[in-house]
Amino acid sequence: MNTDGWLEETRTSYDTVAASYADLTRHLLDETPEERAVLALFADLVRAQGGGPVADVGCGTGRITAHLHQLGLDAFGIDLSPGMIEVARRDHPGLRFDLGSMTDLTLADASMTGLVAWYSLIHVPDDEIGSVLAHFQRVLQPGGPLLLSFHVGDESQLKTEGYGGHPMNVYVHRRQHGQLIAWLNNAGFAVESHKTLTSAESKLGGMILARRQASVPEELS
Repeated sequence: MNTDGWLEETRTSYDTVAASYADLTRHLLDETPEERAVLALFADLVRAQGGGPVADVGCGTGRITAHLHQLGLDAFGIDLSPGMIEVARRDHPGLRFDLGSMTDLTLADASMTGLVAWYSLIHVPDDEIGSVLAHFQRVLQPGGPLLLSFHVGDESQLKTEGYGGHPMNVYVHRRQHGQLIAWLNNAGFAVESHKTLTSAESKLGGMILARRQASVPEELS
């Protein structure tokens, strides 16, 4: 599997599908009460931290950002794709959406009370995950909750079209809970809970809730 240029391919692919992606996913949370329950639990954890800014990293067209806002959080979105950000700003004009990459977050150290990566690690190659999680660890306050969702499995597949038949060129990486938990532990997170549930598309979805530990692992310091 060739993962060279994955970032640019991801950006281009989601620029292409942005409008249809928004149309097809806009009401998915209405069909997934378990996902809503996980997001509500995450919101409770943020409030228990005293509230503060929450980053939805890889926000796409902003549906999760908007839901977090409805739950009372000071949430904003970040996405690699200008097309997705344009649709997010159009569909949710009162919310903040920034163009940026999880591989190079420009947020200040310990500036986030919480962080969500909602199915946004699925295109990140294995050898980049550690760096991405290090960025998440850096920008979160000590004790700040992190919510990850992902496709459960063991395979990586090339996605050549999607969201209405538009052309795409991205790998979708399915992973097991144990693999992601090990990466999180290595990056300075303590995993509090994890579960597998069925998404609106009848695919296995994994959820992991973790917290940024107060101390940084030696290999990251």
